[in-house]
Amino acid sequence: MEKAGGRLRAGGQNGPNTALIREQTMSFKTADLCDRHADTLQIGELPFRDFGGRVSFHGEIETVKAFEDNSQVRECVGRPGEGKVLVVDGGGSMRRAMLGDLLAAKAVSNGWMGILIYGCIRDSEAIGRMDLGVKALGTHPCKTEKRDLGDHNVEVRFAGVTFVPGHYLYADEDGVVVSASPLSMPE
Repeated sequence: MEKAGGRLRAGGQNGPNTALIREQTMSFKTADLCDRHADTLQIGELPFRDFGGRVSFHGEIETVKAFEDNSQVRECVGRPGEGKVLVVDGGGSMRRAMLGDLLAAKAVSNGWMGILIYGCIRDSEAIGRMDLGVKALGTHPCKTEKRDLGDHNVEVRFAGVTFVPGHYLYADEDGVVVSASPLSMPE
């Protein structure tokens, strides 16, 4: 693994288009975003844990709503992410992992900036070495059933936030905030 522009890059896992997307990301702190845009933000209320090699990430929201079945997650990360963030409403389940190292590697190679999961992940050590932001409630070693159940790009609500496809998520070590439009920070 090497450092690239102050960001971790897992060797061999960045596709040809993802390097440019990752280098063009703005530098931000959610605390500063709250200070500047408090009246327009939704602020997450749950203490999500950081698991990815990238702690700060942001992008346009795409959503999955599925309980203990990550078929829709697999489908989403298999498509170009183009700098987006996947928000997964796993119903808060602590009994199955909605993301593992294989799907996380697909997300990296397809240009996803991060994944926020209201539920668990597994393979946390491997995911921690990837250039991907991953926040979740915790870990669980069991994979999900594959029943092709779930919804894609629907509004989901958890942690006191309504996540709307097309809105923007900003996450770092201090928390998660959501805006209806892209945010800028003063230079």
